[in-house]
Amino acid sequence: MLEFLLLLVCASILAAGVLAVCLRNLLAAMVASGLASLFAAVSFLLLAAPDVAMAEAAIGSGLATFIFLYAIRKTGNGKDEGERTVSGSQGTGGKPAGGKPVRGATGKARGGA
Repeated sequence: MLEFLLLLVCASILAAGVLAVCLRNLLAAMVASGLASLFAAVSFLLLAAPDVAMAEAAIGSGLATFIFLYAIRKTGNGKDEGERTVSGSQGTGGKPAGGKPVRGATGKARGGA
């Protein structure tokens, strides 16, 4: 039973880690990263290491997540902007030197007539 529970927690750590890497929204990615740390703390608790579990929960899930969320909030980078600026397209109305509109992550053309 303990092996199954530990396997489930390890799968949750892996899923939360992959989710943290794949999410484009920084706020959601940090929440997923905090969840991965929380699941790691649970795994340490299941492996009979309560001191390591408390340290992981306090520092990994708590303090590190709080610091990253604070930094995201202060810099204003938590939102998925959808469209990115392209190097070399400044001053051309959103068009590169070739005259074609720049496409953002949404596939919509920016700039132009």
